Amino acid sequence: MIDYTVIRSPRRTLALEVTRQGAALVRAPLRASDADITRFVDSHRGWLEKHLAARQAFLAAHPEPSAAQADAWRQQAKETLPPLVAHWAQRMGVQPAGITITAARTRCGSGSGKNRLSFSLYLMAYPETAIEYVVVHELAHIRHHDHSPAFYREVEAYLPDWRARRALLHR
Repeated sequence: MIDYTVIRSPRRTLALEVTRQGAALVRAPLRASDADITRFVDSHRGWLEKHLAARQAFLAAHPEPSAAQADAWRQQAKETLPPLVAHWAQRMGVQPAGITITAARTRCGSGSGKNRLSFSLYLMAYPETAIEYVVVHELAHIRHHDHSPAFYREVEAYLPDWRARRALLHR
């Protein structure tokens, strides 16, 4: 028996998800019966067990950092990223409006429409080559505000091995 939480809302279909914390969640229509929900979960048991196990393994391999570790990464990011961004911005001929260090958990970097770049302090847990990829990726968005082929040509012009560097972020 797998434990799961049910969230009812005015939706039409049942949906199953595994949360970032590794819990099973069922989203259900307001009028769905408990029996219907149980049948739905049972019919997707294989998928659910596989994804719960994968998420639990990920969480075990990547424990939540302590407050001290997060503070150390934030300080490291403040020291490392501005010179790195300046270096690559000069090489690429672009100028970001500013740099912010955040505690974002789901993305390593992002950019605003006004060319302000944000980087997660958790990026400091990755190798330098991966960090450079994120910097170049975000700077390339100053010219190309999408992930078009032209955007990736821009990234590849400066980092021919960008695919290998990006793969480091997904380990």
